[in-house]
Amino acid sequence: MSQPNDRDTTHFGFRDVPVGEKQKLVGEVFSSVAGKYDLMNDLMSLGIHRVWKRYFVATAQVKPGDRVLDLAGGTGDIAALLRDRVGDAGEVVIGDINGAMLRVGRDRMTDRGNVRGLSYVQLNAQALPFPDASFDLVTIAFGLRNVTDKDAALREMHRVLKVGGQVRVLEFSEVKAEWFKPIYDFHSFKVLPQLGKLFAQDAGSYQYLAESIRKHPPQDALKEMMEAAGFSRCSYKNLNAGIVAVHTGYKV
Repeated sequence: MSQPNDRDTTHFGFRDVPVGEKQKLVGEVFSSVAGKYDLMNDLMSLGIHRVWKRYFVATAQVKPGDRVLDLAGGTGDIAALLRDRVGDAGEVVIGDINGAMLRVGRDRMTDRGNVRGLSYVQLNAQALPFPDASFDLVTIAFGLRNVTDKDAALREMHRVLKVGGQVRVLEFSEVKAEWFKPIYDFHSFKVLPQLGKLFAQDAGSYQYLAESIRKHPPQDALKEMMEAAGFSRCSYKNLNAGIVAVHTGYKV
């Protein structure tokens, strides 16, 4: 795999930036919004993200005693739901590249009294610090679009998954209902940054997050990327007209 050079660029929202700078810029966004993460998701999804997350975990292939890796684990919403599924004999490893997000998540889980079977690792999804075939399930919710090299991250997810294991990706995607697209665009680019400015004193981060959704690969393109990374039986299910999609793949 070739290394990026100084001229290589990638997208940061609608801007092109040097590949080496995107991680830092994304880190600044999430350090800024870490304390307002639930608010951020409420503003972006009108509160429906809580339903999406419950569906995402409820339909995952996971059983008591399983070991699960939750990437971009943020403030622990997915991990808390997974913890109930794996039980006392299982383990959920929460991985995130952003230390501020991990700290918020750890504090929230401790406040809930939900500490057993959970561990926290600051990591880069493009180079996971785990041996091959370490997990029964790998999840990433609303995080893949912020990864600089999505193909590398998907290959790493495949590597650390056990044979027969499942990967699940929950991500904002391409709206399919034509009548809804202008309404969605207005909310994303006009309303959301102003709400971010009003409630979080940070319009710029919310502008980036709206832009990052539009730059993320649409459903069929992401399905092809998962297949290229080695996953089998790849599929996706659109929720709420494709505002988000749940992608599934297996290691065989």
